Amino acid sequence: MSTTSSAQDYSPLAPLGLGLDAGGTQTRWALARHAGGVIAEGNVEGFSALQLSSDGGRERISTALAALAAAVLTVGRPTQVVAGITGFADDRERDSLAGMIAHALGVNSRAVSIGSDIDIAYRDTFAPGTGYLVYAGTGSIAAFIDSGNQSHRVGGHGGILDDTGSGVWIALEALRHIWRTEDECPGSWRASAMAGDIFARIGGSDWAASRAFLYGGSFENNRGRIGQLALAVAATANSDMAARRILVAAGAELARLAGTLVKRFGVRPIVLAGRAAALHPLIAESMRAALVDASQFSVRAIDAHHAAARIAAGNV
Repeated sequence: MSTTSSAQDYSPLAPLGLGLDAGGTQTRWALARHAGGVIAEGNVEGFSALQLSSDGGRERISTALAALAAAVLTVGRPTQVVAGITGFADDRERDSLAGMIAHALGVNSRAVSIGSDIDIAYRDTFAPGTGYLVYAGTGSIAAFIDSGNQSHRVGGHGGILDDTGSGVWIALEALRHIWRTEDECPGSWRASAMAGDIFARIGGSDWAASRAFLYGGSFENNRGRIGQLALAVAATANSDMAARRILVAAGAELARLAGTLVKRFGVRPIVLAGRAAALHPLIAESMRAALVDASQFSVRAIDAHHAAARIAAGNV
C-alpha cells in the first residue's frame, strides 16, 4: 500500500471527492477538493466485480477496501465517491459494491457511484464521439462512447476467454511457450532469460510450482498476480527472442481491437493506454505497425483515479 499527499493545505470542512480505479492488479485512489485539485493519492490491492460471485472473492474485496479506508481516512472522509471497477456489469453488482465501499468508508451508500473502469478512462481521454481508447492492463478492452453517450466495447471478455494483449495474456503466452518447450526438451528453460525470471517470480522451476501458482485458487482471485508475470516478459525482451515475439504479438492483438471499432464506426483517433501497454516499447511499436491507418495513433498515460476524484468533487 502506498499513499502520497500534495503540499497544499486544505480545510477539513471542504468537501472531498474520492475517485477509485480498481483493477485486477491494484486499486488506485485519489482525493480531490471541491474547486481545487487532487490532494492525496495512493494504491492498495486490486479487486474486481467478478469476485462478488464467491465468498473468497468477497473477502478479498473487503480486505482491499479495509486497506483503502485506512489510507483515505487519514487524510479526510469523502462526501462523494466515484469508482471505476473492472468487471462491473449490472445493477445488482452496483448495489453490492456501493454498500461494501460505503461501509468501509463510513459514508452513505447513496454517495457512492459505481461504473466501469473503462468508461472513466475513456472520458478522461476523449469527449464522446471523438476517438477510440484501447486499454491494456491486467485485462484488455477497446472502448468508444458515441455522441449520444452510448458505450460500445470490443474485447474485455476476461482472461480465460479473451483479453488478448493484456498483462494476463502476455503472462499466459509466456508460460505456454515455456512448458511446451519443456515438453520437447526438458531443462531447456535454463537457457531462457524469460523462463528463469518467471520461475524466480513463481518460486520454482518444476511443474508443481507453476501448477500451484496458476490453479491454486479461482482464476479471478489469481489474475492480478498472474498478470504481474508480464513484467518478466518485458524485462527479458531485449535478450530473449521468445519474450520479444510475445510482446510483438500483444501489440498486434491490441491493434485488432482498435481495427474492429474502426470497421464498425469509422476512422477516428486511437489512443493506447494502460500499465500493460507501457511494459515495453515493442507493444506500441507493434500495434502501430499493425494498424491500417496509424496517422492518428498515440500512446498516453491515463490517471483514471484522478478523473474519478474530480468528478466526485464536482470539478468537471
